[in-house]
Amino acid sequence: MQETHPFARFVAILGRGKTKQRHLTLEESRDAMAMILRGEAVAEQIGAFLMLLRLKEEAPEEIAGFTLGARATFDLPAEIPEVDLDWSSYAGKRIQLPWFVLSVLAMAGAGYRIFMHGAEGHTPGRLYTREVLAQLGFPAATSLEQAADQIATRNFAYVPLAVLSPGLSHLIELRPILGLRSPVHSFARMLNPFGAPTMMQGIFHRGFMDIHAGAARILGQPRMAVFRGEGGEIERRPNKPTVVWSTFGDTDPVVETWPALLADPHQEADRDMRIDDMIAVWRGTADNPYAEASVTGTIAITLRTMGKAKNIEDAQAQAQQLWSERDRGFLPLSGGGDVPLPDRRRA
Repeated sequence: MQETHPFARFVAILGRGKTKQRHLTLEESRDAMAMILRGEAVAEQIGAFLMLLRLKEEAPEEIAGFTLGARATFDLPAEIPEVDLDWSSYAGKRIQLPWFVLSVLAMAGAGYRIFMHGAEGHTPGRLYTREVLAQLGFPAATSLEQAADQIATRNFAYVPLAVLSPGLSHLIELRPILGLRSPVHSFARMLNPFGAPTMMQGIFHRGFMDIHAGAARILGQPRMAVFRGEGGEIERRPNKPTVVWSTFGDTDPVVETWPALLADPHQEADRDMRIDDMIAVWRGTADNPYAEASVTGTIAITLRTMGKAKNIEDAQAQAQQLWSERDRGFLPLSGGGDVPLPDRRRA
């Protein structure tokens, strides 16, 4: 008689039917993801596991547990860099350019140290952050050690998920095979390998805000904000009010509604999606109220989450000042993005 596979118990917990099915505990979720990433589960089990989770919908304990299981498999550098912000980018943009990239670069130029990670290519027809950064002179790091060096020299690094965790990258790439997004798309945003005290989250579906906030509390994340961003990225939609859920350690979430920054609630889709347009906005040679409001609005939410602003109005004022003081001449960088940003680190 064939012995039951060790991973089968996790599939059984999720697939027992409506009356006996339950959420995985934090420990079960951690152990299950660690087994998957160590290659200790077979393909049939992984497919069933991911789709049963999708059907049931993930719980905060599961997202937190999957995150812990994945973190345990990282190949971290000997010296972990000091990072202010962990910024995830997994959705890609389809309707508007990724203006949040300019928000991040402006903050890096102002001295904030930012680690960005993401994936690309899993959904056709989208413009992904890796491509944009490469054209702006910031090629992706090929290891976490190289990312640490980049943060030290220019306050910013982008690491593809395929470098951070090849196993998770493979799971995300199963989307066209399974026909649905899996929970990996949710918890990959919370990986935070360098332990940044502030974590920003952008989602597409409103229903996931409480799940991400709950997972952040379980993980003990000092500061985290999640909101429904444009296209699912961490990007404020300036023509609509934005509801932001923030958590600070193990306290209850703080929910704030940020007002629209533009009077017109309608914004036409960008049919061209030209990265040159982003460079023009950075340099101030193009008049694009939507882009500038998106950039400063995203910076404002980030500063508020970091505890740098006392209220929404103060955060927006600080964001506009930071944006106005950016170095307009450094995009795109020459030499593959190796020119360091000014050393203006924030305490």
